Amino acid sequence: MISQGQFSLLLVCCNSTAKQQQILTLFKEFSPVEIQEVLLPPSAETLYTTLTTLLGSTQPQALIVRGLESVVAIDQLIISTNLMRDELKRQFQFPLVLLVNDEILRKLIWLAPDLKNWAACTIRLNLPNDQPSNPVKKRT
Repeated sequence: MISQGQFSLLLVCCNSTAKQQQILTLFKEFSPVEIQEVLLPPSAETLYTTLTTLLGSTQPQALIVRGLESVVAIDQLIISTNLMRDELKRQFQFPLVLLVNDEILRKLIWLAPDLKNWAACTIRLNLPNDQPSNPVKKRT
């Protein structure tokens, strides 16, 4: 993970939720730091408040957020996240990875360009449909 111990934002774009789960498994398996995962509930209205409520006082080494595509009020959540981006940086001393699909990525570009520009990069992962569920073996 980049910038361990300080805030950074990474966007990982993959349109298949099944492939997102495979990616998450690989991230966790090969990451040198422990990665915590959060699945946003469809009722989430703000990313910042939802994450601070779920995390409490803990600061994970890295956090992956998924489920953005299922949030009912996604436009509101994206706009509020853009407005709260300075607070994210102040309060979260860890890399934050948002798993998104193309639709959410487009919404980020249009509704939260400042937040989108904060992202270190956008990683596009479109795995072939016939890829095995564990394509990479862990080295021992």
